[in-house]
Amino acid sequence: MTARRVVAFGGGHGLSASLRALRHCAPELDLDITAVVTVGDDGGSSGRLRAERGGLPPGDLRQALVALAGDHPATRRSAGLFQHRFAAVPVGVPGSGATDPGPAAADGPDRDGPDRDGVARRGTDGASAGTDGLTGHAVGNLVLCGLMELLGDPVAALEHAGAMLGAVGRVLPMSRQPVGIEARVRGADPAAPDEVRTVSGQHQVAVTTGRVESLRLTPSAPPACAEAIEAIRAADWLIFGPGSWYTSVLPHLLVPQLADAIVSTSARRLVTLNLAAEKETLGLSVADHLAALHWYLPELKVDLVLADAKAVGDPEPVERAAESLGARLVLAPVAVVDGTPRHDPAALGAALVPVLGADR
Repeated sequence: MTARRVVAFGGGHGLSASLRALRHCAPELDLDITAVVTVGDDGGSSGRLRAERGGLPPGDLRQALVALAGDHPATRRSAGLFQHRFAAVPVGVPGSGATDPGPAAADGPDRDGPDRDGVARRGTDGASAGTDGLTGHAVGNLVLCGLMELLGDPVAALEHAGAMLGAVGRVLPMSRQPVGIEARVRGADPAAPDEVRTVSGQHQVAVTTGRVESLRLTPSAPPACAEAIEAIRAADWLIFGPGSWYTSVLPHLLVPQLADAIVSTSARRLVTLNLAAEKETLGLSVADHLAALHWYLPELKVDLVLADAKAVGDPEPVERAAESLGARLVLAPVAVVDGTPRHDPAALGAALVPVLGADR
């Protein structure tokens, strides 16, 4: 049986959940999986490496690789190593070289890491914790940064890292050059709720308390990764979401060459909706998420929209928004059972099997 070629777009935890769900489609479906990842991260470990070394921010790429890592014990151990994040060491430990972290040491949140600010505050023995050059970095971020410098090409670096992890799919950047994300935000300053300001940087957009009114990339037309365009053209399915809508999903539609490929491919298109609003999408309804896709890429047509029934609530406005994109709404229980707004990879995979396996 010929494998169905699936291209999943996103970044961070949302894309990771989508990729893990696709893996759960086996053995019912044979899938050839490609992840296309945003390259705008500027917070935490990724932001530090981007600022200090240049090149692509590695965090979201790392997360996608780990989600696709093979099941052999050795590759699972390697995946755990990629996710290991260096903690601060207690101040005064001989040979640690640690210094007490002042305000400047607390770099911004790293959305792809388990510690939201990427910097440990206390030592494991309760002593005051210090910081050094490794504090807050994920090992996989450093490996990817080193591979990109060694091989001179991020795609080659990702292929090599994928081989190290026994990845069951391919990870590609949406562009070989990093991008900036800027948004026009109303009420970014709570003291001026009607004022519209420009908020710069993916991290700042992600944590804004205002309402995002428009989004753009800098540069406005970054060159798309050629291998990503090839994968889109050859795909049977394209999957958008779940994930941070303005900083992980929509940026793909703002890369002109990617947008052209997404519109012109013969692949079917699926949108997986989020389970709850995030800071950057506060005030945005479920239906508004779909309207945003049309706003940024009016030519986009979608075949199916997948959502959790509890998260959707009244399905009628979501059905209308889906129909405006040419899509049918499919409701399925895809959230974890503990009530937190997280997708369950097994449940999401079970919902994807009849969708991706259906004939045209």
